[in-house]
Amino acid sequence: MSIASWRARRPLTAFALAASLSATAAVLAPAQPASAASNAVPTYEVKIDLTTAALDASHNPTSAVKSAFGITGSAKARSYEYFDTDALALNAQGWDVRLRHKSGSSFEETYKKRFTVTGGDIDAALDQANDAGFDSSDTNYDAEVDWGYAKQTLSFSDEKSHSASGYSGTAMPSSSTGRGWLVNDIPGKLQDWGSSGWGSTTLAASRAHGPVTSQVWSGAWESSDDASLEVLPVKAASGSGTEYVVELSFKTDDYDDAAALHSDAIATADAHGWLYRGDVLKTQLILDRY
Repeated sequence: MSIASWRARRPLTAFALAASLSATAAVLAPAQPASAASNAVPTYEVKIDLTTAALDASHNPTSAVKSAFGITGSAKARSYEYFDTDALALNAQGWDVRLRHKSGSSFEETYKKRFTVTGGDIDAALDQANDAGFDSSDTNYDAEVDWGYAKQTLSFSDEKSHSASGYSGTAMPSSSTGRGWLVNDIPGKLQDWGSSGWGSTTLAASRAHGPVTSQVWSGAWESSDDASLEVLPVKAASGSGTEYVVELSFKTDDYDDAAALHSDAIATADAHGWLYRGDVLKTQLILDRY
């Protein structure tokens, strides 16, 4: 027998056999899926509504209200409107698209996706959002929990801007101009929500709901150095006259701080007779009434 034949017929060494089996396993083993990204980590915004008892005859917050909640300085105006179809097709899918103009600033374009928080289970809402593609890996969206009197909502917002050149104060563009900006800047998640191109097609068929112009006072209270009080005049439900929405808000990164702010703000407002016992959804008011 030749040396070549002997080498061909000799048994595999343990090392060679292990290497052979490893190579075979590598070929036969199914590809492992990439590990899913972790849930997003939200910030918190506590939102408590007050009655008009908190306003003076000029519809500005009284000095007692401002003192009680650390609100200082003069008011700043902001105008905004939401874009949706007459049937509110975007809102029905949990999407809100807003164009806002603060005096002296560029236009703010906000594309927001909402997820309901049921029974205070924020983790379950974050899981649902993760399943829909909103997770910690997507740095285009900021996650936030809006914590109202009795309702919590998880939202993911993609913020973009547009030059305000040619627009003074808080002036807004025409509905068609604003819609064009928003369609051109639409983010991918909304663009292909449910089906390819659904978002841009729906947004292109939308109109402006609004505009409305509010006055906002800022300050700091307890653990939040980002406190504000907004007074928003809106068209009355009857179609004539004006109603005033008065909203206190406090931003924080920490859940425990948010819980304390929520509890203390309600107690303070209630003790002074200013508390509105419910949640006023400004977005829905504007979409429904304009």
